[in-house]
Amino acid sequence: MSGSPFHKILIGFAFSPNLKANVFEAMRLASFLDAHVYFLHVGSKSVAKEKTFTDILEDSPVKSEKLSVIWEKGEPIEIIKEQCKKNNISLLLLGAMQRENMLKFYMGSIARKLTRNAPCSVLLLIKPSVIRKPTQHMVVNAFESPQTESTILSAFHFGKALNVNKITLVEEINRSEVAVEADDDQGLRKVTLIKEKLNRRELTRVKEILSHIPDSLIEGIKVHSQNIFGTRGYSIGHYAKVVRADLLIMNAAENRKGLFGRIFPQDLEHILSELPTDVLVIKTKENG
Repeated sequence: MSGSPFHKILIGFAFSPNLKANVFEAMRLASFLDAHVYFLHVGSKSVAKEKTFTDILEDSPVKSEKLSVIWEKGEPIEIIKEQCKKNNISLLLLGAMQRENMLKFYMGSIARKLTRNAPCSVLLLIKPSVIRKPTQHMVVNAFESPQTESTILSAFHFGKALNVNKITLVEEINRSEVAVEADDDQGLRKVTLIKEKLNRRELTRVKEILSHIPDSLIEGIKVHSQNIFGTRGYSIGHYAKVVRADLLIMNAAENRKGLFGRIFPQDLEHILSELPTDVLVIKTKENG
């Protein structure tokens, strides 16, 4: 898609039970985004490994001429970061781990470090699948932050390419902004008025951001704004899980000192410790 920020995809692959599913997911995504896909194996190359990987590529129902396979020995995190920079990668795909005997997913130490430090956006997949599962509903953070507008624009590019039905923009309002005791009718009325005022403020701010999104990206997608009161990161993750969103899109942690620099990494920590669904972490110039 013209103007899409996702033009080059990289996925690290290991010879694990999920290999076929990961390859098929990457091939499908590259096709939707009209992107060049890079497959990277950190480790030794052998005839047997190469044949296994080639056979899986040939099985893929989606083919691509824009495809590269890289084999390199070394420390996984450094090699992946180096290849992302070298090839000007815009989207890194990573797989999640499932907690034993539990329907919960989390990021392993390597994936967590890459999510924090990768020079590009990162897509975290909790259940890669050989058969495509359509992405129908995306939840996108609309936090008040310098990078949020870029994140929302990227989300619409991604959603349009994947033909999503619905995008919900979520603003988490900290409970501290409603610092009034509601222990009588007067207090309850005051809390209600404060919440209504905060809701109007946030809806106006999000509406302004949406006015900058090209109509061609919004057309055909149901767009909904939702304000929730709670702890940043935790609340949006919980919301995405409750509404059974197929994808949660978040700002990356900001590289700046002060209030935002302290808060935003915690948002991601909540999400990474227990992934509610697939998560796309958007890296923009504002947080680069």
